[in-house]
Amino acid sequence: LWATLMSHRKFEHPRHGNLGFLPKKRSKRSRGKVKSFPKDDASKAPHLTAFMGFKAGMTHVLRDVDKPGSKLHKKEKVEAVTIVETPPIIVVGMVGYVKTAQGLRALNTVWAEHIDDQARRRFYKNWYKSKKKAFTRYSKKHSEGSGKIAAELDELKKHCAVIRVLVHTQVRKVKNLKQKKAHIMEIQVNGGTVAEKVDWAFKYFEKAIPVDAVFSANEMIDCIGVTKGHGFNGVVTRWGVSRLPRKTHRGLRKVACIGAWHPARVPYTVARAGQMGYHHRTEMNKKVFKIGKMGEASHSATTDFDRTEKEITPMGGFPHYGIVKEDYLMLKGCIMGPKKRLITLRSSLFAQTKRDAAEEISLKFIDTSSKFGHGRFQTAGEKIRVFGAKAA
Repeated sequence: LWATLMSHRKFEHPRHGNLGFLPKKRSKRSRGKVKSFPKDDASKAPHLTAFMGFKAGMTHVLRDVDKPGSKLHKKEKVEAVTIVETPPIIVVGMVGYVKTAQGLRALNTVWAEHIDDQARRRFYKNWYKSKKKAFTRYSKKHSEGSGKIAAELDELKKHCAVIRVLVHTQVRKVKNLKQKKAHIMEIQVNGGTVAEKVDWAFKYFEKAIPVDAVFSANEMIDCIGVTKGHGFNGVVTRWGVSRLPRKTHRGLRKVACIGAWHPARVPYTVARAGQMGYHHRTEMNKKVFKIGKMGEASHSATTDFDRTEKEITPMGGFPHYGIVKEDYLMLKGCIMGPKKRLITLRSSLFAQTKRDAAEEISLKFIDTSSKFGHGRFQTAGEKIRVFGAKAA
């Protein structure tokens, strides 16, 4: 069929790469930006709709499939999973938006009295040489007790339609990052009236919100982030076009004809060399297999079927990341970005209708063998039992 539709093509060749993602250029930001939040439902209690975490690495799990009618029902299945470390986020302010004909417009921002240095670093290019004066004058609004903060909160309650809280990550708790500057983002508060949203946000000023207060196991969420960068690449790697014959003059990893004589310009649909990777992407409907809480039994990789006492971190640590000590999410499949990349996690925009979304996940085994090679052992004790203790 393709041969009859397209002139002078010996073999059919569907194009690679979606033109909907053009231009394929480097992202302006390294943190995933939430471009739309879930629809508000006033009947629910006020709650956050997004979170931030750091990609640690991947492993695999064994689980029983619970899908009546499927050939896989009650059979074991091995699936790849990604571990995202999610230390609690700190609320440091709120922003109120009013609705206008042109969209939302920020009315006012209210900040907390005390803001941690790791968040204040975000307002400076060079923290070391600065006078570190950010928010010192603003904090007097709280301490003077003149009612300025209360008046600003009343203004938000009276005029605003949307309330979003300003939160920052605790990079100090993730030692693997070697970063001191926290990431700050706005997260929309959904549920309840505007007054209830403002009161809820103000109640959490300077307090930590854990990941299990936003997401739950078996839930479907969206991941927003920047993909792994690959620099400047040619057309064969970037667009998957075929190589030219071996005897081609001036190279063969090229597109032979980049367009007709007229129109006298190169069409945007033609594959060209350029930037590959480091693009901003949103991946929808990633299932939460497990939430691990620091200091609780859920943080370990022990299951009801595998009673071996072992941590979620594989032997030797996650490659290029290290040890996961804080709370974490276990997500089905892979997500964008390299290790240590900040991933924005958002509640699903739509009501889930597929059976996969409603399936209860029961893990039988979580692999913790070394990811640096062909790992044989799940724990260091298991390795010692096979090889014996090392000589001092």
